[in-house]
Amino acid sequence: MRVPVSWLADHVEGDLPADADEIGEAFVRVGLEIEDVHRAEEITGPLVVGRVLEITELTEFKKPIRYCRVDVGDEHNDPAGDDPAGGTGGGSRGIVCGARNFVVGDLVVVALPGSVLPGGFAIAARKTYGHVSDGMIASARELGIGSDHAGILVLPEGTAVPGDDARPVLGIDDPVIELNVTPDRGYCFSVRGLARELAASLGRDFTDPAARVAVPAEAAESWPVRLDDAEGCPRFVARRVTGVDPNAPSPWWLRRRLLAAGMRPISLTVDVTNYVMIELGQPLHAYDASRLQGPIVVRRARAGEKLRTLDDAERALDPDDLLITDDSGPIGLAGVMGGASTEIPETHEPGATIDVLIEAAHFDPATIARGARRHKLPSEASRRFERAVDAQLPPVAAERAAQLLVEHGGGTIVAGRTDVGAAPVPAPVRMALDLPDRTAGVAYARGATVQRLTQIGATVELETGPDGKGVVVATPPSWRPDLAMAADLVEEVLRLEGLDVIPSVLPSAPAGRGLTAAQRRRRAVSRALAEAGYVEVLPFPFVGDAVWDAFGLAADDVRRRTVTVVNPLDAERGSLATTLLPGLLDAVVRNRSRGLDDVALFHVGQVVLPHAQPVAMPEPGVRVRPSAAEYAQIDAALPAQPQHVAVVLAGEREPRGWWGPGREAGWADAVEAARLVGRVAGVELRVTKGELAPFHPGRTAVLRVGDFPVGHAGELHPKVVEALGLPPRTCAMELDLDLVPLTDPRPVPRVSPYPPVAVDVALVTPDDVPVADVADALEEGGGELLEEVRLFDVYSGAQVGEGRRSLAFSLRFRADDRTLTSEEANAARDAAVALAGSRTGAELRG
Repeated sequence: MRVPVSWLADHVEGDLPADADEIGEAFVRVGLEIEDVHRAEEITGPLVVGRVLEITELTEFKKPIRYCRVDVGDEHNDPAGDDPAGGTGGGSRGIVCGARNFVVGDLVVVALPGSVLPGGFAIAARKTYGHVSDGMIASARELGIGSDHAGILVLPEGTAVPGDDARPVLGIDDPVIELNVTPDRGYCFSVRGLARELAASLGRDFTDPAARVAVPAEAAESWPVRLDDAEGCPRFVARRVTGVDPNAPSPWWLRRRLLAAGMRPISLTVDVTNYVMIELGQPLHAYDASRLQGPIVVRRARAGEKLRTLDDAERALDPDDLLITDDSGPIGLAGVMGGASTEIPETHEPGATIDVLIEAAHFDPATIARGARRHKLPSEASRRFERAVDAQLPPVAAERAAQLLVEHGGGTIVAGRTDVGAAPVPAPVRMALDLPDRTAGVAYARGATVQRLTQIGATVELETGPDGKGVVVATPPSWRPDLAMAADLVEEVLRLEGLDVIPSVLPSAPAGRGLTAAQRRRRAVSRALAEAGYVEVLPFPFVGDAVWDAFGLAADDVRRRTVTVVNPLDAERGSLATTLLPGLLDAVVRNRSRGLDDVALFHVGQVVLPHAQPVAMPEPGVRVRPSAAEYAQIDAALPAQPQHVAVVLAGEREPRGWWGPGREAGWADAVEAARLVGRVAGVELRVTKGELAPFHPGRTAVLRVGDFPVGHAGELHPKVVEALGLPPRTCAMELDLDLVPLTDPRPVPRVSPYPPVAVDVALVTPDDVPVADVADALEEGGGELLEEVRLFDVYSGAQVGEGRRSLAFSLRFRADDRTLTSEEANAARDAAVALAGSRTGAELRG
């Protein structure tokens, strides 16, 4: 929100601080955020008002160029008027200009030779296009008072006379303060709201611009209006003005303030509605009444309806869209943008008049917010409506706009005003008189609470409570629907009294508390993966149905059962993720788009798993503590949110260089990442063969603690890689940390003082026998003496036969109380091999 200081000064009694930074600090004291204080860029030298006397079109060049004679006043005119290429002569200056938005007789701003415009742009007399250009006709952007560079700045007739200094006319010396209005302070999207806050901060009286508008009582209707959706539109006001001159220019003071506020002046009707919106905070819309067909109806969209909006885009409407309609169908997307069918044209024949119907309505903030996001159509109106607008403003704003159209457009206000619906009535809020003092730990001056609540516009009464202490009964003003409980009133008192005067006292930390075992494990897992070369990322935690299709999940896959977000940040990803892989794979795609194909990423975070049978969520009140039964039902209704860890690898795992060719990441790296997580967590994961989308069916491992599966690892299916645009042979791992039992790392492991005996065996098995099954059989058969089983080689070829392979294991035996003999080790080895043979069909390789 940008606002010039002079506009604020109109509504704050007394002189404002001369330094704009002090005004910015006053806003900060009451909790507003200052983006910047824009001061006029320095313009030196002569800058004057001129009148165009003559325009000569120069057609011999590639682009349209005009040579103009401009009267810049007797003091600045060239008395000789000597132009070698011709011209009318003395009493003016010749200026070459490429803009075409002005005609003979217009008042313009002229930078004379010797002046320097913002950006160090020096003006001098120079010959160009065959003529001497003795100055420059300037645009708003070149003068630093606006962003419009489409044409030069044309001043309304009567603003000044040729030769006048243009600086005071343009208001160049008027600083502009830019604020970042947070969503909870919607009333500050107006000069009215900001001036009220500034007056409170400076301790001055505030003059409400809405109170200056006399709203006459009107019994008749201005236009028939029906509210079919009173929830989406509680109130609708219409005021009609006939005989408005559409060619009448907006007064310069109005255009200047719009430019300072960052808005481009367009036409009288548009400028008036924009001006009232910025002044009061109530968005307006003006219809060409001659193009309306029948009564106005506010309703939701119907299936198949479309609307061409003012930006000339045809939009397919959603049943949730709130519409303004007439007998022809939709004529506007309520609170967002009007329709093209009832737009007031920008150009009219000379002498023509128009009939304007002004709409000032009050809309449901959530409905407008959803509509603006659904159609990706943010507007100045929707920004205000979605933050809540004063429900008492519509008749005031409509009357203010109608008066301006009459004053500057020569129209006539039609007797009667349509005002259907009703504004919500604010509910009184009770608060202990000393609650702000007790909350802040500050003894405020007597009467401070009542004074501050009165400054925000609340009606305050004092009562005596049952305990004999004072009680404040405050009725919030219509522009503050956010004041609904005592805590809100406390915040207002503390904010206006100054948050900087509240003492900062750090609470003493209780002794003997540290991280929980689960927190220590999470940190250890993150540290171990980072040390292994993985980079931690924080991916987007939301997904859409498209990702499950890309993963190839079955229709009944439990991962498709998600929790839908009511107001998602991205309409295409409106559900909470049930797995960490979609977010990690998005990060891989994003890195690849930036030229990085070799990635190793990990994330430790929660997923959200809804119940198969949803439990109703209770809605306990806020005045009393929820009961134990309500707590239990809340816990039962919440979805499970286990903590997962996942990694994704793509490209080279070991880079190539002078030391060697490098190595591509494979499914074994994903499995090893899982083993690393298991070791850090204090368990040894068992790895068995498995199948699970989106993994490759032949290259997928099930991660188990004992016999219980806790996750999967492997290479992604080629179709998934192609569908998501991933690097070839991308690998991943994900396991549920909450399913891994917490172990106590403090007990010292038992260490035998006796040497081990290592024995190698090579077993020939069919190709389809999982290695994990063979290893499990060896471990069980080796008994208590077997300390470790490690696979160190796999061979397949003619020597072992087709469809078979040789698995070489290293078996390490050790006893706790003696040195093993070779006979004992061989006996244990034979027992292990025998059990592996009986279970899996393994045979010793000859």
